[in-house]
This record gives sequence, C-alpha cells and structure tokens, in this order.
Amino acid sequence: MVSRLTPAPDPLAGSGQGHPVCSNKHNQATARRTLAVEHCISHIPVAEVSATVAPIGGVDVGTTPASGKFIPELKTFGMEIRRMREAAGINQTRLAVLVNVSRAYVSHVELGKTRCRADFAARIDGALHAEGEIIRAWDELLETIKSVKYPEFFANFQKAEQSAIMLRAYEDRIVHGLFQREEYARVILQDEDAVINRMRRQAILFGKNAPSVTVVMDETVLYRQVGGRGVMRAQLEFLLELSEMENVNIQIAPIQYTRNVWSTFVIATLSDQRQVVYTAKAYGGETSSDPVHLAKVNETMSILQAEALNVRDTRALIREVIKQRWA
Repeated sequence: MVSRLTPAPDPLAGSGQGHPVCSNKHNQATARRTLAVEHCISHIPVAEVSATVAPIGGVDVGTTPASGKFIPELKTFGMEIRRMREAAGINQTRLAVLVNVSRAYVSHVELGKTRCRADFAARIDGALHAEGEIIRAWDELLETIKSVKYPEFFANFQKAEQSAIMLRAYEDRIVHGLFQREEYARVILQDEDAVINRMRRQAILFGKNAPSVTVVMDETVLYRQVGGRGVMRAQLEFLLELSEMENVNIQIAPIQYTRNVWSTFVIATLSDQRQVVYTAKAYGGETSSDPVHLAKVNETMSILQAEALNVRDTRALIREVIKQRWA
C-alpha cells in the first residue's frame, strides 16, 4: 500500500550530509523544491544518497544505497523513465526543472538507486506526455515488489538477471527456467508461489530492453519426461516458438562427454560488461563474481556452444523428437 503520510523531503536536495533536511544556506526556492520530492513504496527502507552504493556479489547492479539492498524492479522502472525522457528529446536537467526536483534525483531514479511515490511518477508522466504509461509502470513496480519471493540461494543472481543485457546458460536435465511453460514448471516446483515467480521471470524475454539469451541444453532434456506426453509436446513446441525470437538462441548439445562440464550454470552480463555467474549445486546454488570462476564458466560455455548443434539444426531435432516421441 502506498504511504499516505506527508511527503518526505528529497535526500538529494539536503544538507550535503545525506540527511533529508534543508541547510540554512539553501534559499526558499530550494526548500520548496525539497519538500515537493517524495519517496516511494513505504515498506522499502529510505536511501541516503551520501552513502556508498553497495555492490551485490562484487557487482553494482543498482542498489538502495542506505541498506545496500538491490531492488531490480526499481532499475526496471528507472529504465522506463529514461526511455520515455529520451523519446521526448529532453535531458535530465530539463526534466528536473519540469517536475521541480534536482537533476541528481532524476538521475538516481533512472538508475534505480532511489525511489519515488505515485504522485512523483504522475508528475513525470505529465511532464513527458506519457499518457499514463509511467503511472502504469509505477503500479506494476509496486505490485511486483509486494509479491516477489525467490529462494534465498537464488536471490542474489535474480537481481543480476533482471538487469542483464546478456544471459548465457547451460542445462543438462530439464528445460531452462526462463523457457519453461507453466504446466512443465508445476511438475518440477510443486509450489504455487515458486511457479508464479518463475513465470514472472520470463517477462524479461519480452520486454522493451530484453537481454540477449543463449541457452545450451543437453539432448536428454528433450527425451526426459516431465509431466504427461501433452506437457512435453507443448513444452518442446514452446521452445520452437522461443527460438524464432531475435533475442533468443537455443542450441542442443549432443549426448556425449564435454570437457569441464560439471554442473549447470547461468552467466549474466551487465551493461558495464561486468558479469555474475550462478552455478547449481545439490544444496541449492551459488552466485559468484570471482574472476577465476567467471573465466572457467566462460571457457566452458564456449566449448559447449562449439560442440552443440547450430540454431537451425536444433530446431530440426526438436521437431523430430516431438514427432517421434511426444506426438
């Protein structure tokens, strides 16, 4: 629920010490501007801009500075504001003047490093003539933050996944999570919240800033029955549909030994080219940005892609398996 309290001052227009109060050196106009700025979603801790932005797993992918807690939904919302601002042909300074806040505040909202309340989103929407698009994005932000739950061992990587410009993965037993249909996922997860959140993750495949996604899957994934024959047929048909998308590449690795392949993994590449890897383990999983780990999985991914069928041959194999095994 959105807070109904009196709007809080803008921490970016404060005393320079990170506190949401006006310095005596600020003039009346600055004070009025400061009081006009609000913070958003009441249950998320308020960030102080003077604090250092804390990285997640060694990678800064957008955090709330005071707590060091990354909130990927804020970054997604900020990217939408930036897209609309650039489409309108105005810079951050001009937008700040139009909505009566500091340019730094606009910058931090766009980077997902601070928050805004619904009425601030409405002012942005009006200034950019977005016709309600930013307000709707804010509503989606609120609902997502209220409902998203992820396994603890996956939480850190999920934050990087939502901000990635490129995802590369290897799966050896089941269809990659971003590619699973709901019926298929239900057999594996057997938990309603987990299924809902897995389906929600797939939204990144179809967004305006969708990452490039390359997944190599072992050929046995196509034959291993999960659910009934109908579930498998629909799932493989869905893989064919996804493989036609410009940002999705699916390759099948033949059933054979491949050097250095010991577990499944996902590599997320961020906009600044830094990377985070998630490796599945028997007890859950591990997220790392260690250069040694990244070098190993990048080498392994290169080997897998070299050994795997190309995209066209992969589609042909999937069609053949559907016809021969799941029809």
